[in-house]
Amino acid sequence: MGKLFGTDGIRGVANEHPMTSEMAMNIGRATAHLFKKKGHVPKIIIGKDTRISGYMLENALVSGICSMGVHAIMVGVLPTPGIAFLTGSMRADAGIVISASHNPFQDNGIKIFGSEGFKLPDETETAIEEIVFANNLHTLHPSPSELGKAYRMEDARGRYIVFLKHAFPKECSLEGTRIVLDCSNGATYRVAPETFMELGAEVTTLFDEPNGKNINLQCGSQHPEALATEVRKAKADVGFAFDGDGDRMIAVDETGAVMSGDRILAICAASMKKQGLLTNNLVVRTVMSNIGLGLALESLGIDSVMAGVGDRCVIEEMQTRGASLGGEDSGHLIFLRHHTTGDGIITALQLAAAMKNEGKPLSELAKVMKVFPQMLININVKSRPEIETAPEIMTAIRDVERRLGGQGRVLVRYSGTQNMCRVMVEGPTPEETERCCREIAEVVDKTLNA
Repeated sequence: MGKLFGTDGIRGVANEHPMTSEMAMNIGRATAHLFKKKGHVPKIIIGKDTRISGYMLENALVSGICSMGVHAIMVGVLPTPGIAFLTGSMRADAGIVISASHNPFQDNGIKIFGSEGFKLPDETETAIEEIVFANNLHTLHPSPSELGKAYRMEDARGRYIVFLKHAFPKECSLEGTRIVLDCSNGATYRVAPETFMELGAEVTTLFDEPNGKNINLQCGSQHPEALATEVRKAKADVGFAFDGDGDRMIAVDETGAVMSGDRILAICAASMKKQGLLTNNLVVRTVMSNIGLGLALESLGIDSVMAGVGDRCVIEEMQTRGASLGGEDSGHLIFLRHHTTGDGIITALQLAAAMKNEGKPLSELAKVMKVFPQMLININVKSRPEIETAPEIMTAIRDVERRLGGQGRVLVRYSGTQNMCRVMVEGPTPEETERCCREIAEVVDKTLNA
């Protein structure tokens, strides 16, 4: 049997396996068949980001869903967390997002949410794969009188904006706050500016003119340089950069300094603890989190646990341990009091609320955490053997770990969504960190691309 799902849905180059029209139609069929329940009108919500290939995949998914007797409700361009919200509030059987998140426009992907707005567990994804590869979907079709219909939902954006505004404390106001937004030419390009303007902020918006091919192009959460320049130029209080599908956010303080997800997590944890909102006094972080985050939480008297990489792993750990806050350094934060998944706009609202509640600029709040120098090198690879089975790589890792001692750490792992190996090193100084990271990356490149 083939493998479709990675760490965050299905992803690949548009118009190439598995992101073809044929495969999208079969995924739509399989999802509809699996989630269809008797006794009510079955429906699936479909949304997308701004990639040009979204039209092709959307139509294919709709065709597959309707062919199985399930209604398809198209909401158009909307952030991934917006689809999660609508799936739950509309009592839909499932929600499907067509997006490749922070990847370039050539890529696309499919993420699926269950009826309660949570991403699917591994066993459900496996069940969809089994249905797709069984090649018997044609035998499961209903009669012509039982086919599904396709609808366009015109007020999806408005509903989502109302939901977002409810995540901002009623006693707070953003009036007089100058905010710069980088919408990454992606799914937040209308929702984010409208939300902050309706809450009273003075908003300047960058990268809000998507053309199907400029999503994430030198902008957004992975490229906040233009945002930092504009924040300084506009003398703004804060800047927020979202990724292509709006589930991540990276902030820029009033001086133009970039705040990673770990630092945002520390600031929000400190603020929530003060307000008695940090359930079980616990934060869930990941193995990719900066050493400084663990130390900051410890100094605040906050417990923390580590989860695997990926928001699904974070959420599972949060649910298991009863935590209300968790996240990743990538800017993927989860506030379970407000939403079932990572939401970049909600993260921005919580950070803005912390600034208001504390009455301090973001640069001051950021002092809660010292960031250890960190370097990440991504290497495109031809093969992906288990890292532990590659003696040359393991020797390089152990050599570096021995040199760093307790003043740093090493993490080498494959990307869950791209043919890439990630080498991450933290160390006591930027020079030592870079030297160690390049050393390991060189060995990884030689070994995996031989």
